Amino acid sequence: MSPGAPHYSAPAVMIDLHTHVLPGIDDGPADVAGSLEVLAVAAEEGTVALAATPHVRPDHPDVVPAELGRRTAELAEAASRAGLDIELVAGGEVDLVWAQQADDDALRAVSFGQRGHDLLVETPYGELPDRFEDLLFKLSVRGFRLLLAHPERSPTFQHDRRRLATLVDHGILLQVTAVSVSSTERRSRSRRLARDLVREGLAHVIASDTHGGHIPRTGLRDGVEAAAQLAPLRAQWMVTDAPAAILAGEPLPPPPAIERSAGRRLPRLLRRST
Repeated sequence: MSPGAPHYSAPAVMIDLHTHVLPGIDDGPADVAGSLEVLAVAAEEGTVALAATPHVRPDHPDVVPAELGRRTAELAEAASRAGLDIELVAGGEVDLVWAQQADDDALRAVSFGQRGHDLLVETPYGELPDRFEDLLFKLSVRGFRLLLAHPERSPTFQHDRRRLATLVDHGILLQVTAVSVSSTERRSRSRRLARDLVREGLAHVIASDTHGGHIPRTGLRDGVEAAAQLAPLRAQWMVTDAPAAILAGEPLPPPPAIERSAGRRLPRLLRRST
């Protein structure tokens, strides 16, 4: 930050829509004690509501959609007994190919709050197939609004941002990961794309994607504070109003206008409205 520049901070309370916090079923904490440690850190950072979104894909067979509501409720009870004031919401990070074969009950079970309205869809880490958008469309026509997790990590989107902008134009919501926004690795393509998506108003949600482990913070507050240097009001909206609407299954409220730096031109591929 340059001398004399305004300091922006994360809002007092935040909502985290992407976490791997349920114990022992995917690559999150191994046990309840580890889960409570993650929740304690999240609560300390100001997170008041948190979606438990384990990987829903074939390589995590212990993630059973029909069990997620019960598992989330059990962890919520343990958190309450531990004196943690944080709301847990059931959900899942859904593999797009798995979702094509899933029945309506299974999809409802992995939707946010099991409302059957909003789904967190995992962006694959490898190159995306040409039919990726078609698969998203097939899922959305089944009645779901889709939130695309960590698109900034995709090599395909890093090289062809127009595909992301087109998805947003067609109603797909984008979730960027806090550590991508706050990263200090300036050569990181994930960092560059995540920050551009925030700066240009194409990202809708910032989430931690925390997996537990030996980390002192979930990273959400750091990510929001970094995003606030790019788009102060938008950064707050992405961890308050926008995720609250997603959890409620309601239309997103209008986002704050993006504040442009004087003399800054928009990247050509991202010149479009929010």
